[in-house]
Amino acid sequence: MKKYFINSLLLFMPIIIFSQTTFKGMIMEKNNFKDNLGVEGATLFWLNTNVSAITNSKGWFTIPYNKEYKKLVVSYLGYKTDTLTINSLAPIHYFLKPESELEEITINSKRNAVQKNSFATVNMFTVNSEELLKAACCNLAESFETNPSIDISFSDALTGTKQIQMLGLTSPYLLITQENIPAVRGSSQVFGLTFTPGTWVESIQITKGAGSVVNGFESISGQINAELVKPLTDNSFFLNAYGSQMGRFELNTHFNKKVSDKWNTGLYVHGNYRGQKFDNNDDDFLDMPLSNQINIMNRWQYTDAEKGWVSFINVRFLNDENQTGELNFNPEMDRGTTNSWGSEIDTKRFDTSLKLGYVFPEMPFQSIGFQMAYSNHQQDSYFGLNVYDIQHESMYSNLIFNSIIGDTRNKFKTGLSFTYDNYDELVNATIFDRNENSFGGFFEYAYDNLDNFSLTAGLRIDTHNLLGTFITPRLHLRYVPWDKGVLRASVGRGKRSANIFAENQQLFASARQINIDDAGGNIYGLNPEIAWNYGVSYLQKFNVFEKKGDITFDYYQTSFQNQVVVDWENPQAISFYDLEGNSIANSFQVEVNYELAKNLNLRTAYKYFDISTDYKSGNLQKPIQPQDRFFANLSYETDLTMKDSQWKFDVTFNNIGEQRLPNTSTNSIQYQLPENAEPYQLLNSQITRVFSSKFEVYVGGENLTNVKQNNPILGSDTPFGANFDTTIVYAPIFGRSIYAGLRFKIK
Repeated sequence: MKKYFINSLLLFMPIIIFSQTTFKGMIMEKNNFKDNLGVEGATLFWLNTNVSAITNSKGWFTIPYNKEYKKLVVSYLGYKTDTLTINSLAPIHYFLKPESELEEITINSKRNAVQKNSFATVNMFTVNSEELLKAACCNLAESFETNPSIDISFSDALTGTKQIQMLGLTSPYLLITQENIPAVRGSSQVFGLTFTPGTWVESIQITKGAGSVVNGFESISGQINAELVKPLTDNSFFLNAYGSQMGRFELNTHFNKKVSDKWNTGLYVHGNYRGQKFDNNDDDFLDMPLSNQINIMNRWQYTDAEKGWVSFINVRFLNDENQTGELNFNPEMDRGTTNSWGSEIDTKRFDTSLKLGYVFPEMPFQSIGFQMAYSNHQQDSYFGLNVYDIQHESMYSNLIFNSIIGDTRNKFKTGLSFTYDNYDELVNATIFDRNENSFGGFFEYAYDNLDNFSLTAGLRIDTHNLLGTFITPRLHLRYVPWDKGVLRASVGRGKRSANIFAENQQLFASARQINIDDAGGNIYGLNPEIAWNYGVSYLQKFNVFEKKGDITFDYYQTSFQNQVVVDWENPQAISFYDLEGNSIANSFQVEVNYELAKNLNLRTAYKYFDISTDYKSGNLQKPIQPQDRFFANLSYETDLTMKDSQWKFDVTFNNIGEQRLPNTSTNSIQYQLPENAEPYQLLNSQITRVFSSKFEVYVGGENLTNVKQNNPILGSDTPFGANFDTTIVYAPIFGRSIYAGLRFKIK
């Protein structure tokens, strides 16, 4: 009898095993676009059983299934409980239906100022407005003072313009976009970041390594995208006033108005002025330029959530004027003469953009978007006896279609893009003009197993009138080996035309002779820059002593197939030529974030760079590039009181390592510099007093350690002589600066 029972059990075991399987699906909410529609924490159970499941962070569920189960009950707080009839094992996608009447529930939660997304496939993090307010943040170039992934430097000893670097490479190798439309490129490479006021920025997304093929083929070392404030959600009125010890004064105003149920508009006005002359190092040259900027933007937002339409229209005009040089320089009397050395940079820029998006009401995972932008940039400038004028007219358009393959685990983006650029440059007596246009198509596939693995693979094909027809592949991988750990890897190719004059304008403020080695290319006789970027990153979140923290390790390498080498190694000349040999940028960073106590947060990072290029004089490390950096930021804020009164404190420390300086050995002895610049330390701090939700004041200091570079201008005593050079700047020039300001807003 026992043997008969065992044999019978073995006979029917396959039926028992295969009759019990699993059923999958996704529970979604139509307005939850930010988190890809999925709803976490929805409850499901088979009717009249105890078999249940809960959706994960992306809205997916897996529940045991038996052929007798036909009715699946779905419930979620604030939404109607529904019973679904299940007739097959095909995954379902169900949209929750809101209750007609709900009691109002208020949930207060504080977002991290810097958000690292464990679920994103790409190595991207978001810097929100709270982080941007930790520094004076007068423009986009100054928005990265408290961020260890972006390095800040000065381009020369005259303009005071801050430049940014990521992975050891300068901004031309970054794709800098404004709401995912290319914004800082071509003629605006050097000064473009100063054209976006900090108060206009809602958040910044920073992506390390190869970016998405959706945004073009030019990105090599990463992407910085600035999201602007929205008329629908911004304050109806906002005022920011700022003044500093450097004689710099700024005023920002936002005016937002609801025009109709679907239309909102905003008028944003920015002005800055510096009219006081400073010469703290007694070299008879201005430490900071005299400047005046007016920047006006009108922004329209259209939203029709029921029909799935959203649109943004921007129109902006900018006038930026800068004067620098010797203290006694008078443009009306001394321009074009050797009476006194001076420089003026006057820029007028007009740009407009349109973004139009449609989300299919019955298929919120499917959408189509169109982006279009036009800009006209005109810069008239001279540097002593050197003249540089540029007019750049640019057009950009991008059509993007998003959808899924089968279910939302498999997504794709595809589309077409077109760019047009007309450059007209005057370099002293020589005219350089050219037209560039490209047309391309792209496809990007994203897979997510909803557990521990995801990938994004993209490919685009472009045909360019000067660069030819070429492909751009990009691949990003993400794997979760264990709880709270995320391993990412990426590889991608980038290609770009080097705008050698627009990107290196500081070199005009020297006695260097400009040499271009014609290699037979289509742009200045040079060939396009081509590079591969490889990277790995590991993020581990943790809890120690009941406090949250995380640690990140990044390693990236950029290997150039061709690069337009900017050679400073002859102090009497600046040479541009195509790479012959190797040019590799290695970047390593470890970053730790930890909550030391309630509202007391510490962020530290160490970075090491190995960036070498084969120059004609041999393989050398990149000049004016610290080989290592250490960063620390400590922030604290008191709890909000009943009247929203609050104190905020922020301190940032930077240790800038040793830097190799360009060769000056052939100069006269008094104009020679050492081979390396010594390390130095910088300290910035800010205190903010929030009196109410409407009004706050802040006071802060930059370079509180009062570090100043000795002799930042070589040959300042003979500015029209053979040794005059303002380009070798590796440390601050002005010294300590104290500033103060106020913010006032009406919701």
